[in-house]
Amino acid sequence: MNDIRKKDDARFVSRLTRQTLALILAGGQGSRLHELTSWRAKPGLHFGGKFRIIDFPLSNCINSGIRRIGVLTQYKAHSLIRHLLNGWSWFQSGAGDREFVDILPASQRVGGEWYRGTADAIYQNLDIIRTHKPEFVLILAGDHVYKMDYGPFLAFHNEQQADMSICCLEVPVEEAAGELGVMTVDETGRIIAFDEKPDKPNSVPGKPGICLASMGNYLFNTEFLYEQVIRDADTVDTQHDFGKNVIPNLIHQYRAYAYPFRDPETGAQAYWRDVGTLDAFWEANMELISVSPQLNLYDKIWPIWTHQVQSPPAKFVFDLDDRRGSAIQSMVAGGCVISGSTVRGSLLFSDCYVHSYSEVTDSVVLPDVDIGEHSRIHRSIIDRGCKIPEGTTIGIDHDADRERGFRVTRKGITLVTPDMLGQQLHFTR
Repeated sequence: MNDIRKKDDARFVSRLTRQTLALILAGGQGSRLHELTSWRAKPGLHFGGKFRIIDFPLSNCINSGIRRIGVLTQYKAHSLIRHLLNGWSWFQSGAGDREFVDILPASQRVGGEWYRGTADAIYQNLDIIRTHKPEFVLILAGDHVYKMDYGPFLAFHNEQQADMSICCLEVPVEEAAGELGVMTVDETGRIIAFDEKPDKPNSVPGKPGICLASMGNYLFNTEFLYEQVIRDADTVDTQHDFGKNVIPNLIHQYRAYAYPFRDPETGAQAYWRDVGTLDAFWEANMELISVSPQLNLYDKIWPIWTHQVQSPPAKFVFDLDDRRGSAIQSMVAGGCVISGSTVRGSLLFSDCYVHSYSEVTDSVVLPDVDIGEHSRIHRSIIDRGCKIPEGTTIGIDHDADRERGFRVTRKGITLVTPDMLGQQLHFTR
């Protein structure tokens, strides 16, 4: 009987996912990442050795059985769009309206305006949504790192007979303050209050110091979504934002529910990272090199899809006492050459070259970086395409780093970009 029930549940979820259109909001600037997003959108930022942040919500959709996807772009989207074309165009080949990843750039479709907010981005694409005739619209943030099966979320929404539902996390109050939307719910999980990035979030009853924070993932009944974004578009003195305007205005009249995002096996808080600051970006990448990271990139059941760069295997050369190519407690992507140098506790993306007698420790090195001989790099983020001159020291003396125009974060992470080195400007890849 249990096996029959599981099969019925699977068919039920499958029906719901087929009736769902996913829209990924990928137009964010990511200003708290400073120069790292000066010439690229945050969802297009590299992560985890070979991926882009946008690959995580896209892969979640595909693995969940949601095969109709639109990606809404705006801010400096060239790099992001090129990645989507290179890495995701295979998905819609010959599938027609059944399976696709569409790119929906801000194109002044309504009123000659760019996207003025998250709700306005949806409003400006209502004609496209209508052509697909979905029963549900799943709106996803395109700039978070996590793995999630959206099927149970859809089932929860359907069972609650909700008009809209929001994915949520239990997080410490100090982490949410000024950073995340926070909701208050009753005993059934119905949302009774929603505050966008409050300075003093309300705690969950019985859990002092813990609040219920929005992941930025919203599920709407389609007709209800139409009503809400049209009403917002017709309203004066609005920022046209779901968290600031639409959700607070609807929760008292309609059925809005909070869906707790938990690990399906343990029931504990599931992995989710907002890599919106340089420190958070560095920390999330560093977590991956631990022996058993919470985010398992080697999971064959729930793979993260991306554009596969055609590179040879990583290479480690020279084996002398003072000149040995080695990497310890690190992740090294294809195309890298570690030539008589040491990489320790670091993550190297594709096609990096570390020349002899150099040392890279506790650092995130994005693709196509060339590190000259006798260099020392420690607790740093090195942006794509940097050519580090021979004998350079980074991350050891923060005052010296600042004098050279590098950015040093509050937690002591040094960011270096090609622009800071006086090299190729406007590097967007």
